[in-house]
Amino acid sequence: MSDVPDLSSDEDYDEEEWQEMDANNQSVTCLFCTSVLPTIEECVSHCEKDHNFNLSALKSKFNMDCYSYIQLINYIKTHKPKAEDIMSFSTAQWNDEKYLKPVDNDEWLMFDFESLAESVSPPKSYHANVENGLVTLSQAHFLELQRTIQNLTEQLKESQTHLQMAREDMHKMQSSMKTIVEGNSDACGTDSTMIIDCVSKVPLESDEGYFSSYAHFGIHYDMLSDKVRTESYKNAIFLNKDTFKDKIVLDLGCGTGILSMFCATAESRIVYALDQSEVIYHAMDIIRENNFTNKIKTIKGRLENTKLDEKVDIIVSEWMGYFLLFEGMLDSVIYARDNCLNPDGILLPNRCNISLVANGDIDTHKKLINFWSDVYGYKMNCMKSEVVREASVEVVASKHVISEPCIVKEIDLNTCNTGIVDFTSKFKLCVTQYGFVTSLVGYFDTFFDLPTPVTFSTGPHTTPTHWKQTIFYFKDCKEVKKGDVIEGTITCSRLKTDVRGLSVQINVFGKTHKYILS
Repeated sequence: MSDVPDLSSDEDYDEEEWQEMDANNQSVTCLFCTSVLPTIEECVSHCEKDHNFNLSALKSKFNMDCYSYIQLINYIKTHKPKAEDIMSFSTAQWNDEKYLKPVDNDEWLMFDFESLAESVSPPKSYHANVENGLVTLSQAHFLELQRTIQNLTEQLKESQTHLQMAREDMHKMQSSMKTIVEGNSDACGTDSTMIIDCVSKVPLESDEGYFSSYAHFGIHYDMLSDKVRTESYKNAIFLNKDTFKDKIVLDLGCGTGILSMFCATAESRIVYALDQSEVIYHAMDIIRENNFTNKIKTIKGRLENTKLDEKVDIIVSEWMGYFLLFEGMLDSVIYARDNCLNPDGILLPNRCNISLVANGDIDTHKKLINFWSDVYGYKMNCMKSEVVREASVEVVASKHVISEPCIVKEIDLNTCNTGIVDFTSKFKLCVTQYGFVTSLVGYFDTFFDLPTPVTFSTGPHTTPTHWKQTIFYFKDCKEVKKGDVIEGTITCSRLKTDVRGLSVQINVFGKTHKYILS
């Protein structure tokens, strides 16, 4: 047994030691010359000393993170620019996803960029003359003081806004706790037996779940990256700048503030950016980062519980949900129109419609419905009814559309009321090709009726949007041929248990099909 060496601890120690030695022996080549230095830290210092390449200054100037740093290094490796050129850039030329792919594998990409302190420029020193009680400043000194005062004033104003919001949140929490302790179910001081048939009647504390869903990054990425949606709003505003010039605008449900910034760029006099979601705090940062604090006033709150300083000339809002009416934000737009809009004011968008079309996607129907006929050798047919009861939100390929569309609801935002959500409409769908109807598909079109009109559709015949389409599946398919007419009725109403949800009933093919959107 003594001939067998002990390989446990010693070998592990030696391996760790060799790994550490290897790491310490890796040299680093300068980004701008052929100099080779022992460590990345020494190379960073060399670049700053010999080439005036200041990573800290770049980090501060372009608000860089670790991903931006990787892009910067790969940009330098690819294009080999001069250090002074990089330091003089007014925009981050490396801000492109293609620079996230490493050009080569070296120590520069292993540098702990996040730990690098941002460069803080030392305050400039100015000479001031004091004579006979009068202080004389240079013009540069005076302008610097003005800028400092303005920045501090804005920071103070924003801090006061945050403080006021915190006070309001604390007051709401105290009121809610008092309600719980006292056992008073009527938190709003209204009749507890009141029928809640629109959003304005929902107690704010009961509605927080809806707003909290908009506090996360993902949903805003989906909306902003939806070019059909965002560019339609941008075009409606930018192609009609005369409509917005010197006007007071309300951006209802502002989110990250993109529509507010569009309006401010179009020279609106003031934009009220309002949102109850926590995303409003990010909107404040975004608005300040883009120098719109003098044009855009952010407000945290639900409109129904907020009083604006003045009436507005324009209300712009991206309020549409799945099947147009899901989420019930149209209620808030109507409330804003009736309480915040000047008599000759305008709403954007100002009208929408909902359409139905027949879908013949057999493969998807089999995957979703027929799947339950044989699940690992067992029958689960009772699940089919539950599956079709929930309306599905998916992108429908245009090749599966087998009928002409039919508009089932027109909505004029200038005249409609909150009862618009509850409707019954007849429809006729003219079949365009032979197939099997697996579902009816709902979608909506949106209109900005301005001097230069803009419109967009969420239908299967156009570029997909984050709204996709709303699919009402049938348990059983129906065979149709070209020239047939599918006749039926659709009834839409609010869910009794959730004012923002929808109940949809479709009578077609001699049967009644019921669905929910919640």
